[in-house]
Amino acid sequence: MNSDILFSNIKRKRSFLCIGLDSAIEKIPPQVKESKHPIYEFNKQIISNTASFAVAYKPNLAFYECRGLAGWKELELTVEYIRTNYPDIFLIADAKRGDIGNTSSMYAKAFFENLRFDAITVAPYMGEDSIKPFLSYNDKYVVILALTSNPGAADFQYFTSGENKSLFTEVIEKSKNWGTKENIMYVVGATKASMLASVRKLIPNHFLLVPGIGAQGGDLEEVAKYGLNKQCGLLVNSSRSILYAGNGIDFAEKAANEAKKLQKQMEKILLEAGLL
Repeated sequence: MNSDILFSNIKRKRSFLCIGLDSAIEKIPPQVKESKHPIYEFNKQIISNTASFAVAYKPNLAFYECRGLAGWKELELTVEYIRTNYPDIFLIADAKRGDIGNTSSMYAKAFFENLRFDAITVAPYMGEDSIKPFLSYNDKYVVILALTSNPGAADFQYFTSGENKSLFTEVIEKSKNWGTKENIMYVVGATKASMLASVRKLIPNHFLLVPGIGAQGGDLEEVAKYGLNKQCGLLVNSSRSILYAGNGIDFAEKAANEAKKLQKQMEKILLEAGLL
C-alpha cells in the first residue's frame, strides 16, 4: 500500500484512526475467555464492529508473544481475519524490532512475507544497516521510533549534541535519507503534540504514527493542528479507551461507540483542513 492509497482510504472513511490491538487476556470479557482462541475472538468482535471507523489496526506483539504458541496463533488468526474481510486496512506490526542486518532480514521476512503486515515499528539505535533489510520490500513501511509519549523519552530522546540538536532530531534528519515517504513513517507521541511543528519542518510529507490519544491523555485537536499535511499524514492510534470501553456482552458495541466518536472528530478536522 502506498501513500496515495492510504490517503484515499482516509478520505473514503473520513478518518485517520488506527486502533491498537493491545489485547490483554486478563482484561477481556469473561465470556470471551471461554473461547478456544480467546484473544482472537476478542479481536474479531472488536474489528468487525470498528472497521468502518478505522483505516489501520496495530497489534502490539508483546500481548501475543507473552502467550507463547497460543498467542502467536491468535496473532496469525487476527491478521488473516483482517486480510480476508477488510483488505483495505493498513496493518502495522507494533514489534519495535532493530538488530544487525542478517537478524533484521529475518524479522522482515517474518512480518512482511509470512504475516503480510504493511508496516513494522523499528528502533533505530543500531543505525542504517539494521533498518535497510525492512526497506528492501516494495509497498511496505518502516515506522521509525522518533519521539515517544512515555515519561522515559526524556532520558535519551531530548539529549542535545554540540550542534544544539536533540537526539530525536538527529534520528529523523539522518534516517529520512535511508528511504522515502513511501517506505518510512515515524512514531511521534500525541503527548508531545506541540513538538510536531518542529518534526513537520524536518519531514513535511511523511506519515506519522501518533500513539497516546485516549487513555494516555493526548489531544487530537492539538495533534492535528501541528501534524496535518496535504495527505493528512497522520495515523492517530487509540488502544485501551476503545478496546476496554465495556466489559459485558456488549463490549464490541461500546468499542464501536468510542471509535465512532473519534472518527467524527477526525471527519470534522479533515473537513476544516479542506482534505475532504
